[in-house]
Amino acid sequence: MKMKRRPHLAFALTLLSNPLWAGEVATSAGTLMIEPVIGGLDEPWGVDFLPDGTFLVTERGGRLLLVRDGASKELAGGPDVLASGQGGLLDVMVPRDFASSREVWLSYSAAVEGGAATAAGVGRLSDDGMRLEGFRMVYAGEGYSGGRHFGSRLVEMPDGTIALTTGDRGTGPDGTEAQDPTLSAGKVLLLNRDGSPAVSHDGWRPGTLSIGHRNIQGAALDLSGRLLTVEHGAQGGDELNAPEAGRNYGWPVISYGRNYNDDPIGQGSELQGMEQPLHYWDPSIAPSGLVVYSGRLVPEWTGDILFGSLNSDFIGRLDPDLAAETGFQEERIAAAETGRVRDVVEAPDGSIWFLSVYDGAVYRMAPAE
Repeated sequence: MKMKRRPHLAFALTLLSNPLWAGEVATSAGTLMIEPVIGGLDEPWGVDFLPDGTFLVTERGGRLLLVRDGASKELAGGPDVLASGQGGLLDVMVPRDFASSREVWLSYSAAVEGGAATAAGVGRLSDDGMRLEGFRMVYAGEGYSGGRHFGSRLVEMPDGTIALTTGDRGTGPDGTEAQDPTLSAGKVLLLNRDGSPAVSHDGWRPGTLSIGHRNIQGAALDLSGRLLTVEHGAQGGDELNAPEAGRNYGWPVISYGRNYNDDPIGQGSELQGMEQPLHYWDPSIAPSGLVVYSGRLVPEWTGDILFGSLNSDFIGRLDPDLAAETGFQEERIAAAETGRVRDVVEAPDGSIWFLSVYDGAVYRMAPAE
């Protein structure tokens, strides 16, 4: 519930035609402030932080921006991006060893033989912070026509390997791509820092951790180091999963959703040998972005799962401590700023940051100081 709003002066001076505002929102943890960090973005997709508090944000059209003290600059040297449909420059991930490696990882859609593919690459942020040096593609899936369901999030695992999520590329409930372990579509992939496969299973494409996913647009580690993901279903059937090596998460053989023509999908909601989601949504909320909160500024939410909604304009919160007894209890945090939330992350100071596609803005949410 929106309680009150006031202008954020730094942006009122520079964005007079479309000013951003600071406001308050009522939550289970009390009133939180929502303040704009930067606006004027064109379809922001991913955000991550450098050790000094500077942050990087991607725009789907292909720009990678470095933002410091409210001012942004576009970095040169990024990948060749095929920005079409849902594809473009997608996630950004800063590894834990950035202070020594200065590596920045990006996921994006790339032109390959056969069409467009989900790809990942890495470059070194120059010492002057103006460009990515030596950027190289380290992974690309097979090419598909069309511009849907690329995934794709990047997560550094506890052992330093990199998880890359993909989508089924819009092949639909009649497609077999997400179930085919030799293809990249509809998978969680695990890569070493040089891009080589970090996991293998007999008969599977090297580097494939899990199969049977529809379109994973949020991924993060929980406080124990377990990988969690959220993925889009069709009509209903959005899922929260904890992908494990060698497991099959069902799409499109099992689903809690229905096809867009209201026909059933696959063989129902359960089948031996296929994993059940930790939680599912029906109707769909189109979850995107995911973080498991440390509790640094909001202790009541320690270990809770936060994510955005692309179609219902809220930030969701799930408390895993209650799940075993009552199932996940969901809180929906909705304010004027939470329009089409693409990414949700935790800043180094414990504040919760999110990207609003509608506003073209990065917002910070935290208790009032």
